[in-house]
Amino acid sequence: MSKRSSLRDEIKQTRRFRSASEEATLSIMRTATLVRREFTAVVERFDITPAQYNVLRILRGAGETGLPTLAVRDRLIEEAPGITRLLDKLESAGLVRRERTTPDRRQVICFITSKGLALIKRIDPRIVEADQVGGAGLTPAERKQLIVLLEKVRGSMLDLPSLT
Repeated sequence: MSKRSSLRDEIKQTRRFRSASEEATLSIMRTATLVRREFTAVVERFDITPAQYNVLRILRGAGETGLPTLAVRDRLIEEAPGITRLLDKLESAGLVRRERTTPDRRQVICFITSKGLALIKRIDPRIVEADQVGGAGLTPAERKQLIVLLEKVRGSMLDLPSLT
């Protein structure tokens, strides 16, 4: 069994949280940071960033039909401010290719190349290991429960007007 850690201990906070909502929000953020750190360490060994891996994963899933640039952007796990720059780097590395569509020359369709597929295939086993680390402290039932709870949080966030 892994050691249990309280958020207050981890971040060395001496006062109580203002509310359970504050503690839950900060706990989600702290957990995401730790998971992201593990994931980043995996993909950086292959000289790509997490955002680049995410694009390759999305384009692999799209198959031979590819996806328009904006559809790739909309499917990213984490928002990337410069999808065009991100694709430029992947294209210059030979991992993706882009084609303008015939009816609407403004639309660009993105495809993963065979080199991109080969790279992501090499990364996949390490990602599976990282996924296991991320859920190591939970039983299968707890993982399912966590998924449901996080879906509820995201769903409520999507329904709220932005505070900015």
